[in-house]
Amino acid sequence: MHTDTERCLRAVQSKDARFDGWFYTAVLTTGIYCRPSCPVVPPKPENMRFYPSAAAAQQAGFRACKRCRPDASPGSPQWDERADLVARAMRLIGDGTVDREGVPGLAARLGYSPRQIERQLRAELGAGPLALARAQRAQTARLLIETTALPMAEIAFAAGFASIRAFNETVREVFALSPTELRGRARPGPRTAAPGTLTLRLPFRQPLNPDNLFGHLAATAVPGVEEWRDGAYRRTLDLPYGHGIVALAPRPDHIDCRLALTDLRDLAGAIARCRRLLDLDADPEAVDGLLRTDPQLAPLVDKAPGRRVPRTTDPDEFAVRAVLGQQVSTAAARTHAGRLVRAHGEPVDDLAGGLTHLFPTPAALAGLDPETLAMPRTRRATLTGVVAALTDGTLHLDVGSDRDEARARLAELPGIGPWTVECIAMRALGDPDAFTPTDLGLRRAAAGLGMPATPAALIRHSARWRPWRAYAVQYLWATDDHPINHLPAK
Repeated sequence: MHTDTERCLRAVQSKDARFDGWFYTAVLTTGIYCRPSCPVVPPKPENMRFYPSAAAAQQAGFRACKRCRPDASPGSPQWDERADLVARAMRLIGDGTVDREGVPGLAARLGYSPRQIERQLRAELGAGPLALARAQRAQTARLLIETTALPMAEIAFAAGFASIRAFNETVREVFALSPTELRGRARPGPRTAAPGTLTLRLPFRQPLNPDNLFGHLAATAVPGVEEWRDGAYRRTLDLPYGHGIVALAPRPDHIDCRLALTDLRDLAGAIARCRRLLDLDADPEAVDGLLRTDPQLAPLVDKAPGRRVPRTTDPDEFAVRAVLGQQVSTAAARTHAGRLVRAHGEPVDDLAGGLTHLFPTPAALAGLDPETLAMPRTRRATLTGVVAALTDGTLHLDVGSDRDEARARLAELPGIGPWTVECIAMRALGDPDAFTPTDLGLRRAAAGLGMPATPAALIRHSARWRPWRAYAVQYLWATDDHPINHLPAK
């Protein structure tokens, strides 16, 4: 969008928050860059330059605005919508791959050379993978500086910097303040003193309807791994450097996020996973605007706009759970998953609630005896087949995976039909156009609205909803009075 100067100017002059994260505005006369909704008086058009990423603005020599904090804006919705190389790379960078594995590791995951990755990212975003990862480290550092009482040296390494010197230089360059000055400017209030515990605000684009989002997560919660407690969805997280526990609660203008981590180096990745789980980078104006063009769907959108797609923090976990949920009730699926967790999950301590385990990894499930599973023999074979494919690398479902290739690999596995493939594509792969035309609840909802209800006819009708069919599914499912569609009581 940053190349459409007129559109960018209109967004800045109207302070349109919908475009936060889509592009960044740099001001030549002040040397700062802002989000489009910055509350200050807009500069003259001739003094504005537009950049596709915060990293590109930083590389051009601009520092972040102290008022609108552009580094903390919602992420661009493109990286969830798109399935091309740049989008896959951005999802992996957000997950911390460059900090952990470097650019060669990023390239290996994507199946391209480092030079190709560098060229494509620079062409579209104005910055290479190292600069994009550096911008993310700066944002992580700012969070830790402002919300914890940790010593600066610990913050530097927790944020992913290789040295305290690099940490100090980056913070000064990006924010025009030293780390100590940045902490001094933070809003007064209690800071987290306990190492590894953080309270954060996760921004999103308005509107956001929390009913089906949190209702789905709470109704399908796996005992020991997830729970709804005190108005928040809580779950354990299996992270690269350790584990964590997160509590997420909806608020009118943000998501309240409380993170307890065994290793603070996992902070950026944990935040990225929570944002994906709740689909917080979605553009509801674009989604709902298109869905409203269908006169049969429009009343549902108008009644409760801003529905999101409930996703997952761990794609491998969801694939296993999707198999466990085949042709059984929500309660039965939770029971099957809970048994796997107790038998094969890694125990964790949770002083604030009732969480007891991490969901078992494919490697932990590789040695399970199928005869111990209380389910039909064919589904046991399907489960062990999925686990084997995830373990040996035949099937990749991480945030940087190729969605079409993952679909093809899933479809090749015995017992994995179109419904399971599309559910995994929707919630594990994050495909906004995933569609489940054979789903009975979806067909019943379509028939009730006067739409065609056979799978083939429903697929034809859904063409007008592309590329947002996964959101149309949420609106249609919400016509049923099922617990997944209702925000749990406090």
